[in-house]
Amino acid sequence: MRISKNYTFLLLFSSSLLLIIETTTAIDTVNTTQFIRDGDTIVSANGSFILGFFSPGVSKKRYLGVWYGKISDQTVIWVANRETPLNDTSGVLRLTNQGILVIQNRSGSIIWSSNTLRPARNPIGQLLDSGNLVVKEEGDNDLENSLWQSFEHPGDNLMPDMKQGRNRITGMDWYMTSWKSPDDPSRGNISYILVPYGYPEILVMEDSRVKFRSGPWNGKRFSGVPQLKTNPVYSFEFVFNEKEIFYRYHLLNSSMLSRIVVSQEGDIQRYTWIDRTQSWELYLTANRDNCERYALCGANGVCSIDNSPVCDCLHGFVPKIESDWKVTDWSSGCVRRTPLNCSVDGFRKLSGVKLPETKTSWFNKNMNLEECKNTCLKNCNCTAYSSLDIRDGGSGCLIWFGNLLDIRVFVENEPEIYIRMAASELDNGDGATKSNVKKRIIVISGLSAGILLLLLGLVLYIRKKKQLKDITAVLCAGNMTGVFEGNLQHERNREDLDLPLFDFGAMARATNNFSVDNKLGEGGFGPVYKGTLNDGREVAVKRLSKNSRQGVDEFKNEVKHIVKLQHRNLVKLLGCCIEVDEKMLIYDGYISPEYASDGLYSTKSDVFSFGVLVLEIVSGNKNRGFSHPDHQLNLLGHAWRLFIEGKPLELISESIIESCNLFEVLRSIHVGLLCVQENPVDRPSMSYVVLMLGNEDALPQPKQPGFFTERDLIEVTYSSTQSKPYSANECSISLLEAR
Repeated sequence: MRISKNYTFLLLFSSSLLLIIETTTAIDTVNTTQFIRDGDTIVSANGSFILGFFSPGVSKKRYLGVWYGKISDQTVIWVANRETPLNDTSGVLRLTNQGILVIQNRSGSIIWSSNTLRPARNPIGQLLDSGNLVVKEEGDNDLENSLWQSFEHPGDNLMPDMKQGRNRITGMDWYMTSWKSPDDPSRGNISYILVPYGYPEILVMEDSRVKFRSGPWNGKRFSGVPQLKTNPVYSFEFVFNEKEIFYRYHLLNSSMLSRIVVSQEGDIQRYTWIDRTQSWELYLTANRDNCERYALCGANGVCSIDNSPVCDCLHGFVPKIESDWKVTDWSSGCVRRTPLNCSVDGFRKLSGVKLPETKTSWFNKNMNLEECKNTCLKNCNCTAYSSLDIRDGGSGCLIWFGNLLDIRVFVENEPEIYIRMAASELDNGDGATKSNVKKRIIVISGLSAGILLLLLGLVLYIRKKKQLKDITAVLCAGNMTGVFEGNLQHERNREDLDLPLFDFGAMARATNNFSVDNKLGEGGFGPVYKGTLNDGREVAVKRLSKNSRQGVDEFKNEVKHIVKLQHRNLVKLLGCCIEVDEKMLIYDGYISPEYASDGLYSTKSDVFSFGVLVLEIVSGNKNRGFSHPDHQLNLLGHAWRLFIEGKPLELISESIIESCNLFEVLRSIHVGLLCVQENPVDRPSMSYVVLMLGNEDALPQPKQPGFFTERDLIEVTYSSTQSKPYSANECSISLLEAR
């Protein structure tokens, strides 16, 4: 009897264990014989997303939804029964034989269901790694053949590869709607929708009122969203064909998490997940200032956020109600100063703006700009025209009829619009708005100031060169040792001396008697050591070998070269030491690998230093002494590793990540890594660095940086392959100094 009880207990325990294992095993499908109850979940194949019942915020109501599976924050991306919540945990999800998903409550009543346009034979439901819940025929993995999918019924999140637009065959619209509140996922009053009338563009609607307009697609981006640029996080596209119209984006690295959210306040924001902070950080926002308010300046008005007041009339137009404009009520807009005469009208070009609303527009993809102009001239109701696609010199035709609404200044925008004018108006001005005239004045003033600063810098440069004349003369002397010994005290006492002299004892103390632990590298002319001066400054000390091929002449030439460097605030020659047969050069801790290893110096060494500085500023860490619990890489190696893993946002310092422009910071990281590439030939010139930081062109992929790890830096050598002991060297960030 005792054995029987133990056997029964063992069977019960084993059955319970099997039940636990079965319920916790990740499955990504549900068929017509299975039920998903409250507490059960479906997990996508790689664990990225989970489907189950949840309660949002402080609410006690239950909803079926999909949320991220690999992050600490339960971020819900889609809700099924957002309008019909459950009041308890009795909810059940099942799939019918017709291929329809249904949610039933305690009494068995259906509170929510999907739909299908065709009958099913052997349907299954599957949660994909994209977060898309699909109903399909078993064995058919073509998403286009699915019976139903959640991505065609978005909530407040636009996910990667989710379409926002319209199926032109079925008439189905794919658009986003906000939650009512963080505790209530039912439809709020904000919609984010691609409208198909005229030439399609995206609108943010508050109930039936337009809040924000993206502007028409110009081949590269929506003309009203200039911050939508080529970037290392995601690519994007706009598709317009006979079957469908949609916008979507695709993550360049599947390990990165990024999504677009429409908030209850009407903001359209992109968030990116940062593992280091375990939080979603704002990457960009579409509607960012007051000029984003739809038609703020009324018909034929133009908004410039840099002006005060922000609204003005287009050239050739005047306020319709002057008294309203005087009290900053611009809603009445502007009217033409001179009426049009269809037979003799012309056009005035306006550049750098968000194109007007396309609700009353017409387009043709095959016309060129001249044909577009002629088409507009033939129609007396045509008020403006523009290229449809700005790529490759422009193509296609976009024509407006009636008033021009919701124009704003974007100086960086490429599209040009040609506005119809009476012949008499074409003689007045150059086609820019008054705000653009003001901008030209500002630009001219800025250029004048820049020229003055350049002249001042030239004067200072000549003056400094004169101050260095005595030092150069000393270096050119035949007997250097004697001259320096004779003039050492005099040179040290000179207030304008720009190249201090250090004694041998100070250098020995700074480098721990030239310890091998302090050695940074060794070239053909001698080793380079890391040192710390009495005032705490960390330096690189290049000690020329007594048997070095570099003699007095080479030493003089190197000093002259460093003295003449333009960017001495980045790689600065602090001084030199010459005593008996010892010759040393003392630099700041941003030295390039080719100089440390081979004694080679060029302008690309300066570029390397700049790259280190950029990465240190972005990360808030020093390159030297940087440590990470997961690896032995220094800051350069850490930055490169994050970049190739598609996680460059992880590098950004917490102190700036919430307030910075993430696009600009990510581009700075990319450029910084290009600057610190190991091979000097691969590094860009400083002029090209400035160009890369100032535009949005695609950037080349960086190669492995120099001094990739702390060990790499210690073992770098020109002629020796002997192993070196590990050293955790540190490096200070130099302050930029005026020259």
